[in-house]
Amino acid sequence: MAEADLFQPMDLSALNSFGLAVNAEHYFALDRPEQISTVHAALKRQKCLLLGGGSNFLFTRDPEEPVIAMRIKGITVCEDGEDVHLHVGAGENWHNFTQYCVDRGYGGIENLSLIPGQVGTAPVQNIGAYGVEVREVITYVDAFDTQQKEMRRLKKKECGFGYRDSIFKSSQKDRFWITAVGFQLSKSAPVHTAYGAIRDQLQAEGVREPGIADVARAVIHIRKSKLPDPSELGNAGSFFKNPVLSTERSQALLNKYPNAPHYPASDGFKWAAGWMIEQAGWKGHRRDTHGVHDRQALVLVNYGGATGKEIFDLSSDIQKDVEKKFGVTLEREVNVYL
Repeated sequence: MAEADLFQPMDLSALNSFGLAVNAEHYFALDRPEQISTVHAALKRQKCLLLGGGSNFLFTRDPEEPVIAMRIKGITVCEDGEDVHLHVGAGENWHNFTQYCVDRGYGGIENLSLIPGQVGTAPVQNIGAYGVEVREVITYVDAFDTQQKEMRRLKKKECGFGYRDSIFKSSQKDRFWITAVGFQLSKSAPVHTAYGAIRDQLQAEGVREPGIADVARAVIHIRKSKLPDPSELGNAGSFFKNPVLSTERSQALLNKYPNAPHYPASDGFKWAAGWMIEQAGWKGHRRDTHGVHDRQALVLVNYGGATGKEIFDLSSDIQKDVEKKFGVTLEREVNVYL
């Protein structure tokens, strides 16, 4: 295919989970690694927007730069006793991948079931839920380095993983095009049921000795009961990160709000952003076409016809109110295209 024919106009409304009416003038779906050099050359040093499943993205306007959708698929498995090594294409659906592993008895990511998005975006965000983060099972990330113009394999320690963060999201943003991710799971991995919601659900089901399939089923039930389905109500899941506050700041807040939900973190305490938003009076707030979900204050929703700018403005108003009430600045977890 000639370089001039690579990029085509594309309606992105079905490619972002908010369901926003967004159009790209130049779009290309990359489904084979061998296409990368041609596509990168066609950009002629122009920046591009790399789009995964669009589940953690808020467009406030039509993108000006070319949009490249990562669609490389494939799962390769190598079993070594109890250990299981997997090489997974960046374009694989994340939830489908978790179920693929659960069905085969590969433990380690069952707590991350039903998280929307693709495998390639999981390390970018270092997705996490119910006491598990994906960095715990990632061994490497394969990516095209746009600076060096070559494929690279970045080991886990090179990825700079942090709470909902990595070099792919922060210091090296836009540099790497992730094509595949390596995982190490286990047939004998211990299950993580420390979160009360999981324990309660398993107890309700009468499960006394849960396996990974039981935990996955419980997580799916919990997420479905609390979070809206993006295919039915436009949203990007948790819009804000849970803030991590120092021990000193946490104690000061606890003096005022002794029942506030908070959890130990490596450098202080992690506070529940959803609780803060709810206490500031935003849970269930609606502005005609968009608003805050009535069951989970962390989730902003598009009821239909909203613009990304309107949703962004709502998030800014929430930030201001939480800052005023608690002295805490909430950080957006969703990537915003301004």
